[in-house]
This record gives sequence, structure tokens and C-alpha cells, in this order.
Amino acid sequence: MDKKEKIMLIYNTTYHVNLEDARNFIIWLNEYYIPEVEKTNNLTNPRIFRILSHKEQDSECFSVQWEVENSAVLHHWHIKQGILLNEEMQKIFKDKVVGFSTLMEVVR
Repeated sequence: MDKKEKIMLIYNTTYHVNLEDARNFIIWLNEYYIPEVEKTNNLTNPRIFRILSHKEQDSECFSVQWEVENSAVLHHWHIKQGILLNEEMQKIFKDKVVGFSTLMEVVR
């Protein structure tokens, strides 16, 4: 009998960032946000992507992706830490960064 493969979920947040704040936003992600999230071990294997297909003159878009075991783990993380990190981001960047999140299942 084959071992059942574990379903992998990807938690993706796409951020729209004012061009003048893009460099600082990436620094903040790398130096604060990602290390804080990694402390919980709920979300793993962070990746940051620059989105090329939605390039505008005055802004950049980035995708931050994490692997997560299941939606219950993600919900627990969001309630305990995600909301606080979003509030911190809003204090620093105000309306210069806007994001939306998507939960995806790896099919292949």
C-alpha cells in the first residue's frame, strides 16, 4: 500500500507597494517580518517574488509565499501573530502598502 502524500498548502500574500517604499518594504520583510513568522514554526519555507506582469510606473508588486500544513494551522497563526504583524506593517507603511492573501493547494 502506498503512503498517502501529505497535502501541501501555500499561503500567498500579494502586496502592491509604492515605488519609493519598495526597497524599504523588502528590507522590512527580510529583517523583521520573515524572522518573526519563522519563530512560530507554523509557516515554513518563505519565498519572496517580484511580480512582473503588473508593473506600473509608480509601484511594484511582490508575492510572499509560505508553506503551511493545513488551514487550521494557518487560522491559528493568523489569530495569534498575523493580525499583529499586519498592524505593525500598517504603522510603518500606512497606505503605501496594500495586500491581499490567498490560500492555495499544491496539485502537482
